[in-house]
Amino acid sequence: MFPTALAEAAARIQACLDAELAGRADQPVLHAMRYAVQGGKRLRGFLVLESARLHGIAPEVAVTAAAAIEAMHAYSLVHDDLPCMDDDDLRRGQPTLHVKWDEATAVLAGDALQTLAFELLARDTLGPAERLVALLGSMARAAGAEGMVLGQALDIAAETAAAPLTLGQITELQAGKTGALIRWSAEAGARLAGADPSALGHYATALGLAFQIADDILDVEGDAQKAGKRLQKDARAGKATFVSLLGLEGARARARALVEEAEAALSPYGDRAESLRQAARFVIARDS
Repeated sequence: MFPTALAEAAARIQACLDAELAGRADQPVLHAMRYAVQGGKRLRGFLVLESARLHGIAPEVAVTAAAAIEAMHAYSLVHDDLPCMDDDDLRRGQPTLHVKWDEATAVLAGDALQTLAFELLARDTLGPAERLVALLGSMARAAGAEGMVLGQALDIAAETAAAPLTLGQITELQAGKTGALIRWSAEAGARLAGADPSALGHYATALGLAFQIADDILDVEGDAQKAGKRLQKDARAGKATFVSLLGLEGARARARALVEEAEAALSPYGDRAESLRQAARFVIARDS
């Protein structure tokens, strides 16, 4: 069952991250890094492990890449929570890093988590050099000014824009902010194997957008305690979202259609991709 598979992947990834950070300097920034990588769904890491499995790569090999994407994701959350960004004081039900420590420690911990991601991807245990270069380059693009950072910048700019974003603009924004790392995760297994990642890329593009629509729905009608963060922030800020433009039922219908699109993209893998199909259904059924 999918919840069991997700939990097993999360435990494997957490053990890898814990081992990587154990024994390093006894400094606040290292304590903050360890704090930042605790908890979470580990969906991105799960996608790495599952896409690797589809290509015959064992989880004990692929887990390093799975831990890398979770370190990158943790960095993005730490920085996104800062007062100069979203100014959040709660993440995964716990105080955010700049609240628990201070802003400087949070910035440095985020920086260090980002570089940890690249350190992990450079391990020769993941495969031959040309495949590592492909992984590293694709990660840099997904996380940088053509991917996640671009999406974050567009999101900040939208807060002071003269008019609310259109549906097309929100889709573009979220393809970077949320979708880029999800796509990298789903394609990672194919890249590790030197295979064509296009089918998994189509799957992940639809999955990432469905994930964000589900987030917008949760922001409107979710339970803050289950979500582990403040909700209804977008409405208070007057930001356009999939829900504000499509309505709740319209947003739900769009998310369901995207899940169907994601599932169809997995047809080349047949029944072997059932866990990834279940992951697509999970993203619109979750409560956090």
